[in-house]
Amino acid sequence: MEFVLVAPIASILALLFATYLAWRLLKEDEGPENMREISHAIRKAAAAYLKREYIWVSVFFVIMALILTAMSLAGYLSIYVPVAFLRGGFFSALAGYIGMWIATRASARTTIAAKHSLNRGLRIAFSSGSVMGLTVVGLALLDVSAWYYTLRALGQGPQQIGETMLLFGIGASSMALFARVGGGIYTKGADVGADLVGKVEAGIPEDDPRNPAVIADNVGDNVGDVAGMGADLYESYMGSLVATIGLGSAAAMTLTHHSNSTITLFLVLPMIVAGMGILASIMSSFLVTTKEKAEQKELLWSLRKGVYGAAIISIVLNYFSVDWLFGSRYIGLWYSIFTGTVIGVIIGYVTEYFTSDNYGPTKSISKSALTGHATVMIRGLSVGMMSTVIPVLTVALGALASFFLAGGSMANPQMGLYGIGLSAVGMLSTLGMTLATDAYGPVADNAGGIAEMSHQPDYVRERTDALDALGNTTAATGKGFAIGSAALTALALISGFMDEIRRFGMSTGASYLQIISRYHIHLLNPLLISGVFIGAMIPFVFCALTMGAVGRAAQKIVEEVRRQFREIPGLLEGKKGVKPHYEKVVDISTRAALREMVVPALIAIIAPLTVGYFMGLAALLGLLVGSLGTGFVLAVFMANAGAAWDNAKKYIEKGNYGGKGSDAHKAAVTGDTVGDPFKDTSGPSLNILLKLMSMVSLVFGQLIIAFTLIHP
Repeated sequence: MEFVLVAPIASILALLFATYLAWRLLKEDEGPENMREISHAIRKAAAAYLKREYIWVSVFFVIMALILTAMSLAGYLSIYVPVAFLRGGFFSALAGYIGMWIATRASARTTIAAKHSLNRGLRIAFSSGSVMGLTVVGLALLDVSAWYYTLRALGQGPQQIGETMLLFGIGASSMALFARVGGGIYTKGADVGADLVGKVEAGIPEDDPRNPAVIADNVGDNVGDVAGMGADLYESYMGSLVATIGLGSAAAMTLTHHSNSTITLFLVLPMIVAGMGILASIMSSFLVTTKEKAEQKELLWSLRKGVYGAAIISIVLNYFSVDWLFGSRYIGLWYSIFTGTVIGVIIGYVTEYFTSDNYGPTKSISKSALTGHATVMIRGLSVGMMSTVIPVLTVALGALASFFLAGGSMANPQMGLYGIGLSAVGMLSTLGMTLATDAYGPVADNAGGIAEMSHQPDYVRERTDALDALGNTTAATGKGFAIGSAALTALALISGFMDEIRRFGMSTGASYLQIISRYHIHLLNPLLISGVFIGAMIPFVFCALTMGAVGRAAQKIVEEVRRQFREIPGLLEGKKGVKPHYEKVVDISTRAALREMVVPALIAIIAPLTVGYFMGLAALLGLLVGSLGTGFVLAVFMANAGAAWDNAKKYIEKGNYGGKGSDAHKAAVTGDTVGDPFKDTSGPSLNILLKLMSMVSLVFGQLIIAFTLIHP
């Protein structure tokens, strides 16, 4: 049997199972007329935003495709890269759109399901998340395996295929960054604006239909936390695959007795690992159930069963896969895959500990609200900073373990770098399950909003709030998982860039060491150190821009909500027949997101090209290393601090420390409004920034080397 057939078969199975879940979900009751009207309004506004966003982004893609085509014709790139760029962007956008399409149809159905039972509400929301997760991995693996077969049919040998596919991630990365940044600005601008005027100033409940920002807030959950996240994790999954395939080609070439068949095995292993992860995700999805009146710990365990089950099944399947391909010769590759899977589980558990209100850190933030807004902020920042320790150490030690377990050494690093790439693929192999637990959260959040706006009984909102609080924790876990895998993938991409430099040296007749010496790639070179400092600064500039964008959008929304409360008679009093102008706030959010997303997204492209051109190759490598070091830690800090603030607020809303409307609750809302852009805009966007800068360096590498102003 052709080994790589495992990949397309598994990807098609994922898409078929996602289709079945969507068909079954759409058969569920969407509720009475008023609920369907609200759901339709959210769905219509979300689709309109994505349409406008994709039109804007298509201009960028056309320009970039023309640039890449010119580079291909000039001999600096493979002729297949421009096509792969457009395809990657298209599938990344498609993955996000499908996730949003099903999420906007699942929210009202989740509300009705929660009216019947907590378990039924959980299953509907999780089914929607599963459609998203399986669509992302199915599309990505199908695209990668299709490219493998296409390149082989066009006569490229295994080594050429690996070198070519290494450059294929830039389209997906570009689309993901625009989607994450734009969606994040939209959702958090609306959310912060709605909370500040509604809950803090007017003292009305969250998702109260009197609040003009409430529809925009619910739309934002879908375009940011679903569509943006889908594009993001499509890029993460595909990026890890193509980076590892490229590193596999380089690793196989260093073996004493390598042949085309050996190189082929190294190329197809990442795709087979991904395929086994899909099978594990589908099997473990049936483990996600809960009982009525379950507490948060029991709800967490319901989803944790699925995540842990997928990890265990994939570890076993991947052992047999490595043994099937290589026998016992390269069993160390399985240990690298195993290490990556374990890293993902550890990061998930640690994230849960620091962000769930079942544990001390988040409860301590809730308690600090008793003494005011400032102490909430101080305590939340402290928790977020402390939460970085174990994930960073885990990734650092895991990268070392993966390197040496795969057979890497300082004399022959290629095998070890391939092991690091396999570790990233191993971590992301069960993305079908982990993304399902992440995408489930916005559906549960919208279900609660629809319950409030359609005046459902109190017990329905209590159930959806329980699901929403669980969703905050699982979303934080998913973000930690994505950020950890991004660190390993970015490291693999930087390694791929170094391998491109090695190949460039070979084409000019110079050895790898001669190229390293010629461009002074060592720590005594002040240009390299300067690049490290510039790279370390870029994630902070990026976050400043995205946080500022959310702040400006929220200010405009606050002003509009205040205006409507002031100028529409009877709105705040809730007089019958008086409705807010929801579309005004939706338009403000849309315009702000589209306008503000451009500059942060372009940083990832402009920064490496500028540093490479004006400062040279050594400075560019320093930039990539510096940005990876600070960006990884900053992303974990922001994602966890934001989620902890959010769940601290929800812990008070359960009746602790005075409950809703108390001074402690108002202080916790302040923490949540700051934490929202932390966890849903800046933090998750950073992982794409790191990979896109590495991918840009890879794609434009030869051009940078040829035209840099700094010549040795």
